[in-house]
Amino acid sequence: MEMKIYPSILAADFSKLGKDIKNVENNIDGIHLDIMDGLFVPNISFGTPIIKSVRNITNKYLDAHLMIIDPDRYIEDYAKMGINGITIHYEAVTHLHRTIIKIKELGCDAGISLNPHTPVFLLEEILPFVDRVLIMSVNPGFTGQKFIPETLNKIKKLKNIIDNKNLNVKIEVDGGVGLKNIKNLYQAGAREFVVGAGIFHQKNPSEAAKKLKEVGMEI
Repeated sequence: MEMKIYPSILAADFSKLGKDIKNVENNIDGIHLDIMDGLFVPNISFGTPIIKSVRNITNKYLDAHLMIIDPDRYIEDYAKMGINGITIHYEAVTHLHRTIIKIKELGCDAGISLNPHTPVFLLEEILPFVDRVLIMSVNPGFTGQKFIPETLNKIKKLKNIIDNKNLNVKIEVDGGVGLKNIKNLYQAGAREFVVGAGIFHQKNPSEAAKKLKEVGMEI
């Protein structure tokens, strides 16, 4: 399966967001939108005006990661804005199956994210209904954090569960991803990578994205 790179605009310069997105567009597979409410995570990121602007800027896949409580209040609005994939947190949703089905009925890919402390076995019953699992390799809320090494084993465990159930579920990783660890993450079973500082904080973000993609071509 092809490696996909989704730069997180949380690490971009919002004073020139359109320019930053266009600069990397040819070397990425989509844009990752970290939507935070200041309640589920200790940070507030951006809301609908930014999302609409990003959709107007690019035709790339938009991957929305909802780090918010009660995401059911917003998923229909996000789908109408042209979001392609919506990922909710296992830890933030009471009726997980109902919310996942709603996302899919709205025509979006449905994903579940796990915080670093949440074990993957908790997903066994919901996995047949989702398109991706997003493994947080840092504690969610801020860009530029250090990668948690134990994430590799977590990905391997999840990959085994997916394979044993013969499911077509993509594993995505978010947090501290870069050239030093992306090959190991790929070999553990991840195929989609959210990269913030590793792209937008580099001298040449487009070249940084290209180099990450080239790792996948070499494996």
